[in-house]
Amino acid sequence: MKDTPDPPGNERDDPTIERNVRLVAELEEQALAGRSPGEKLGDAASRVIGSMPFVVFHLVWFAAWIALNLGAIPGIEPFDEFPFGLLTLVVSLEAIFLSLFLLISQNRMTRQADKRAHLDLQINLLAEAEATKILRMLERISDKVGVPKEEEPEADLDQPTDIVRLATRVEKRIPESQ
Repeated sequence: MKDTPDPPGNERDDPTIERNVRLVAELEEQALAGRSPGEKLGDAASRVIGSMPFVVFHLVWFAAWIALNLGAIPGIEPFDEFPFGLLTLVVSLEAIFLSLFLLISQNRMTRQADKRAHLDLQINLLAEAEATKILRMLERISDKVGVPKEEEPEADLDQPTDIVRLATRVEKRIPESQ
């Protein structure tokens, strides 16, 4: 885990922020520790594949291969003359394996994102339920102390949200991706 300096301010002194940061870090560590050997290999390959040294290596490799096989380097006999069939084979095989490593890593990240989305939904539902209870309590307090009621808001916020109905309405309104 990387230790970077905190930004200016006293956020580090806030125990709630520290607790939340620690919990998020622990969840991330658990997710990383729970990877299969294939997923670890895919993640390592993705880190290498997505780097500038990897790009530079390939540029140098292709340039050297082509120069060597065009006879541009004296004393070295070409072994894969134009149209470079062996180079095409090697690059095609490399592309297949690199694609597979990237897909393995991407699939793991998608599963992790799905878990985070489910956690977000659960937290949002809990927050919505808490807010509903608070609004009901405020309404009872207002009634008890005689605060006049104002116009009703568009949404009936002191009622629980019907998540299934809301999800169905959203699904009907959002166009399918092409």
